[in-house]
Amino acid sequence: MRGEGPLAGIRILDFTRVLSGPYCTALLGDLGADVVKVEAPHGDDYRHVGPFLDGESALFQLVNRNKRSLVLDLKRPEAQDLARRLAAQADVVVENFRPGVADRLGLGAQALQEANPRLIHAAISGFGQEGPQAALPAFDIVAQAMSGIMALTGDADGPPMKVGESIGDLAAGLFASWSIMAALVERERTGGGRRLDIAMVDSLIALLPTAIAQWMTGTVPGRVGNRHPLSTPFGTFRARDGHVVICVLNAGQFARLAQCMGMPALADDPRFASDALRTENEPALRAAIESWLGGHDVAEAVAVLEQAGVPASAIAEPVAVFEGEQVAARGLLPTVQHPQLGAIQTLEQPVHFGGLARGQQAPAPGLGEHGSAVCRDWLGMNPAAIADLVASGTLMAKEL
Repeated sequence: MRGEGPLAGIRILDFTRVLSGPYCTALLGDLGADVVKVEAPHGDDYRHVGPFLDGESALFQLVNRNKRSLVLDLKRPEAQDLARRLAAQADVVVENFRPGVADRLGLGAQALQEANPRLIHAAISGFGQEGPQAALPAFDIVAQAMSGIMALTGDADGPPMKVGESIGDLAAGLFASWSIMAALVERERTGGGRRLDIAMVDSLIALLPTAIAQWMTGTVPGRVGNRHPLSTPFGTFRARDGHVVICVLNAGQFARLAQCMGMPALADDPRFASDALRTENEPALRAAIESWLGGHDVAEAVAVLEQAGVPASAIAEPVAVFEGEQVAARGLLPTVQHPQLGAIQTLEQPVHFGGLARGQQAPAPGLGEHGSAVCRDWLGMNPAAIADLVASGTLMAKEL
C-alpha cells in the first residue's frame, strides 16, 4: 500500500480476478489507492497460471502490485457479511463476476450503495450487465472476435487474427480505472456514488474510430495487413534484412521520400497526387518503395529517411524494448523486492505525475497476507475479534 499519490486515502475493495479487473485496480494502486484484493481460498486463478518465477506466477505479480490480500470464502454467509462490512468502509468496489453473481452474493451495487450511498461500484464483464449477450462467456479472444477488432487484424488474404496481447481485458481495465476516477471527481461535487458498467466488447469497439469512420462513409472496413487502411505509404515495407515502418501523411513527406528513393518524379506522378490516390494505387507505390529498400539494410534505410524528415523506424523485438534505454529512462519496469523472489521487475502505469516519484511499487501480496491488517485498519477490529473470525473459518489470515 502506497501512502502517496493522487489517490492516497482512497479505499478500493477489489473482488476481481484474472486480468481485466486486476489490471484496473493495479493502475489505481499505482496512484496511491489502498487496494484490498478479496480472494477465494484457492486464490486468484492467475496465481496458478504461468510463466512462473520459482513457483510464483509472473502474470499475477505484474497485475497485482500495490495491493493487499484478504481471503474470504464468499460461499459462506459469514464471509459475505464481512465483505459487506468492508464495502461499507470503501470508496470503490470493483468486481468482475458473471452478471448477476454479485447480486446473489449480496454484493451488487444496489445492496452496497443502500448501506454506503457514497460508494462507487464498478462491474466489469464481457458484454455488460444487461443486453442480449450479457450471459455469454467473457474471455479475451471471445471479446476480440465479437467486437470486430479480430476481423480487422491480419493480412487481406489471410484469416482473422487476434491482437498479440489480451487487449480486450486490458482495454476494459483501463476504461474501468478511467471511469472510477471520473466518478470520484463527481462525488466531490454531488456527494453520491455511481454505478459503473464496463464491458470488454464495448471497450474494444470504442477503440475502432478508423473502422467506424469507414463504415459511416459507406466503406466496409476489413483487413489490410501491416498498413493503414486510409493513408499511403503508411505501414511496413520489406528491406534487405527485415522490414521498415514508413509513415507518410502529406505531400511534403511524400516528396522527401521520393527524393530519398532517388525517384523525385514520383512526387509529380498523377497516381500519387493525394493521400487518397496513393491509397488507391498502393500496390504500385509499394513495389517502387520495396524495390528501393531491397538494396538497403533496415538500419541504413531508417537513417536515410530520418535524416530527410520522413517518419520511419525499424521493428523492435519485445526483449530489446524491455531491456532498452527508453524503458529504463521512463521507469516503466521498476525493480521491487519480493519476500520470496528477491529483486524482480514489475509494471508501473505510464503517466509521469509532476512531483511524484516513480519506482515506489510494492510487490503482489501473498495469499491472505493482509487479512488481519485490513480488518484492523478498515473496521477497527482488535486482535481478539480478528482471532474469532479466523477461528470460525470466516477469515483466512496469515498473521494475528
